[in-house]
Amino acid sequence: MIVADLHIHSRYSRACSTQINIENLEKYARIKGINLLGTGDFTHPLWYKELKEKLKEEDGILKTKNDFNFIWQTEVSLIYTQGDKGRRVHLVVLAPDSKAVDQITSYLGKKGRLDYDGRPIFKIPCPEFTEEMKKIDERIEIIPAHIWTPWFSVFGSNSGFNSLKDCFQDQVKNIHAIETGLSSDPEMNWRISELDSKAIVSFSDMHSFWPWRIGREVTVFDTKPTYDNLIKAIRNKKIKETIDVDPAYGKYHYDGHRACNIVFSPKESKNHNNICPVCKNKLTIGVENRVEELADRPAGFKPENAVPFKRIIPLSELISLTTKKAIATQAVWNEYHKLADGKSEFDVLLNAPLEELKQKVFMELAELIIRNREGKIKVKPGYDGVYGIPLLSDEGSQKSLAEF
Repeated sequence: MIVADLHIHSRYSRACSTQINIENLEKYARIKGINLLGTGDFTHPLWYKELKEKLKEEDGILKTKNDFNFIWQTEVSLIYTQGDKGRRVHLVVLAPDSKAVDQITSYLGKKGRLDYDGRPIFKIPCPEFTEEMKKIDERIEIIPAHIWTPWFSVFGSNSGFNSLKDCFQDQVKNIHAIETGLSSDPEMNWRISELDSKAIVSFSDMHSFWPWRIGREVTVFDTKPTYDNLIKAIRNKKIKETIDVDPAYGKYHYDGHRACNIVFSPKESKNHNNICPVCKNKLTIGVENRVEELADRPAGFKPENAVPFKRIIPLSELISLTTKKAIATQAVWNEYHKLADGKSEFDVLLNAPLEELKQKVFMELAELIIRNREGKIKVKPGYDGVYGIPLLSDEGSQKSLAEF
């Protein structure tokens, strides 16, 4: 069984923790319950050097000295013009071995700099990029990242396209999967018939290794950990399940304007003509609104043979809510370690019985973990870069204690 988070970043990416290293990634992945991580940022020369020095390659899997698994992975930002409109699309790239990685880096190095950011920017259209990757190695996998977010995605309301075909043109045949992003879940993507032939995967896009970031979304595969097995599973849609957050938890689920503290449902935005009532500027149109715009199926539609998924809020968030302490405080860590003693976070969240939980922590937290498992925690939707807020009650008055 592979529990995989294949969209992460290194300390060389903008707005990421400076403490991200191989050791911390392995430590907190094990605590979370993950056994396969993407390397993140393999195009960055310093991170690549560190990966080569500390990891041993075997069957397309990179292993630490303690036998933890990584896979070659990076994210690229493609910013270009198509159809008289500026396009900004992020893509996750998986590579089978260091030879392919070297060829990818050589190709991109001719298009721009690689040393300034772990997620480099290029003026390359998506079809051209995809075609060039396939020329390097057919096993390279390209996955549209956080496919619905407004600013940098295939379906983004501000710079995206209305279909995968529009974006990738004749190369859409080489796109086998899409990443949900925090602000959507598989159920929302089932409403788009064009995605029926694509695997739906969920990863964290983490910018720090703390357990409320790493693995907050993962994809579970029922196969042995080799690169070829993993890619075969993705291309054949042989995914056991995904574990997602409630999409309202994501930073772009609802519409809004952060600067004016305005947050709207799609219906409310329509009533205001998508204009902020405070500053009169255009609202940032979020994921739920955009899905509704492009959907050709009703809400609640479920395709045949749909891959199951779970919605789970990270454990640290639950502890923060019940203790009323900031998420990175010692008080939260104390309760976290009581629960995770001998177990992974996923074990606690998904499997630990109530009686066992009550023996370790106070009743309110134990019951909240069960409510979380049963999908009974309401979330005040995130918007315009603001995370959603899990709620202890329906009042919606709590303020988020989560840190970026």
